[in-house]
Amino acid sequence: MEERIFGGADHVGEARRSVFESMRRGFFGKCPHCGKGRLFRSFLKTVDHCAECGEEMSHHRADDLPAYLVIVVVGHIVVGAFMGVEAATAWSSWVHLAIWVPITILMSLALIGPIKGAVVGLQWALRMHGFGGEKDALETHPEL
Repeated sequence: MEERIFGGADHVGEARRSVFESMRRGFFGKCPHCGKGRLFRSFLKTVDHCAECGEEMSHHRADDLPAYLVIVVVGHIVVGAFMGVEAATAWSSWVHLAIWVPITILMSLALIGPIKGAVVGLQWALRMHGFGGEKDALETHPEL
């Protein structure tokens, strides 16, 4: 049975890719390969390839994972803060709504880009979805 080492070379002769460094670069909107080029061409649209090193980015598959991670992070922070404030104060519901809804929206918008960049960096470091040089095989489902 083959053991998968995170950040290791999956193919003979290929250099190791640091998972932490790739995710950090992606988190800050930089190319996970060189760390110099931009990862996004607009708010959440990745570039087709890095302008600095030429690394192909168009085949990434971040899908819904960044949104799920943002929900988990923001949800834990906002719900915890809300519960703490609710226990310490006697504010009315409309005051809580006026505070927590904007905070939730702003935190979500602020985190979605960096988290998507980190997910793309993770995929690059682990050579997932074409980042290892091979094309993804289409899954075939047997007819029932």
